Amino acid sequence: MKLFTELPLEEIGKLEKLEGADINKAKIVLADEATGLLHGKECLKKIHETISNMFGGGGVSTESLPRVTLTQEDLTTGGGKGYLDLFLELGLATSKKDARRLIQGGGARMDDEKIEEETGRLTEADFPDGKTEITLRAGKKRAGVVELKV
Repeated sequence: MKLFTELPLEEIGKLEKLEGADINKAKIVLADEATGLLHGKECLKKIHETISNMFGGGGVSTESLPRVTLTQEDLTTGGGKGYLDLFLELGLATSKKDARRLIQGGGARMDDEKIEEETGRLTEADFPDGKTEITLRAGKKRAGVVELKV
């Protein structure tokens, strides 16, 4: 913490004494301080909102997640848009091979449903009842949004 933050030594001393699950509080402080130094303190509010929405069950805002916008035509032409392509476009995978491994390993999800088929495609049927957004997840901590342009 002394190397990566500008916190007073007294506060760092308090954080160093934390044990067990309380260590996570120190990790949050370290992440906030490092992010604040790199990107500016003003971006922290948006980051905290996204983390709260994704992991804390608070709200459903996906505003700060990476997103890809598809048209109705994208979902009907060629049987829909392939999952491998979507994970690649959202930056959730570095290659189609990487996306394929993610799906095979069980780490790929569409909303809360596990994606089983690596050759699967996103179609109109995945946007029922006026739904315009689907969240794709790569593991527990990375996510992106596929938005249907109406």
